[in-house]
Amino acid sequence: SARVGKIYHYNVPASIGTDGFDDPPSWNQTVNPKGRDKAEEALVYNAEPHRKISGALSWLAAEGTDAEQTDGMIATEAIKLMQENKKEPFFLGVGFFRPHTPYVAPKKYFDMYPVETLRLPYAPQGDRDDIPTAAFAHNCPVPNYNLDEATLLKATQAYYACVSFIDAQVGRLLNALDALELTDNTIVVFWSDHGYHLGEHNGVWQKRTLFEQGARAPLIIRDPSSTGSGPCQRIVEFVDLYPTLTELAGIQSPEGLEGRSLSQLLSDPLSDWKGYAITQILRPADDRLPEQVMGCSIRTERYRFTEWGEGKYGSELYDHHADSREFNNLAIQPDAQSQIVMNKLRPLLRARASGKTPKIPVNPERL
Repeated sequence: SARVGKIYHYNVPASIGTDGFDDPPSWNQTVNPKGRDKAEEALVYNAEPHRKISGALSWLAAEGTDAEQTDGMIATEAIKLMQENKKEPFFLGVGFFRPHTPYVAPKKYFDMYPVETLRLPYAPQGDRDDIPTAAFAHNCPVPNYNLDEATLLKATQAYYACVSFIDAQVGRLLNALDALELTDNTIVVFWSDHGYHLGEHNGVWQKRTLFEQGARAPLIIRDPSSTGSGPCQRIVEFVDLYPTLTELAGIQSPEGLEGRSLSQLLSDPLSDWKGYAITQILRPADDRLPEQVMGCSIRTERYRFTEWGEGKYGSELYDHHADSREFNNLAIQPDAQSQIVMNKLRPLLRARASGKTPKIPVNPERL
């Protein structure tokens, strides 16, 4: 069992090359590469100089090769571990830092996305009028950080560049599995910890929201023994990964797990599946909110229903069959059908996420 790079929380880029907030009992071996990007932090452009580059829109089209960057080194070290352990069972957690801010990738990936071809996301006039204040993350309280369109498009280019850079590193790992003849007996899970905003809803950026763009994350599973293939539109949760992997690996799961195995969907992505996903996030007290507020959201096949402070600071209901970009909050003046939906989803949500705030001190910078 080994970890390479960022699996648990890190202060990026300050903690690159360290264990960060790791969980040592999880691994027999850890590797913490530190590449050229760490040495060249002073070259990063910060569009918000009053904030640290760890959270600000900031980027660098780096000179040099993939292999010199921390994430390139992470892929290299992971491949070495596969080579060294190919004759015995292994669990390998490979965590890439990008596309976390600052957006740093070799310049060739920036060149793939000319700024003049990019556009900011569309939102209708007054899109924010029916959205509770708490819905907007405390790290992005002002639309678009008050930055001009040209700067925002450069940030978009940098984010796209980092995604393509990481895509190339994932490709290296998959190619290594082929070269080592491990593909046919290795389960691969590709996932991220959350979604991301690039200006939706008239200027929401980065993470920490309960909108679809913030709560929905990539998840791809490749199991050599599964018969199914292609996209699956069923609603699943990250807590489902543990029982999925134990079942696929032939290991008995401990009792009391909240998740359930996804093996059924791996065999048949279109099979019947009743599921919903819960996401929650804490808002600190600030000049917008008089107290800490917990936001809790439930996503079903059709709807997303969100409560802030169990409704005290607002609610949201979006019909994804008619409004996939969540422009029309049906909870503001609900008709009879919307009220029925909320009455059904509210107890399901509160049974899994109470909306209560923690009683221990919270550091807003950690949220």
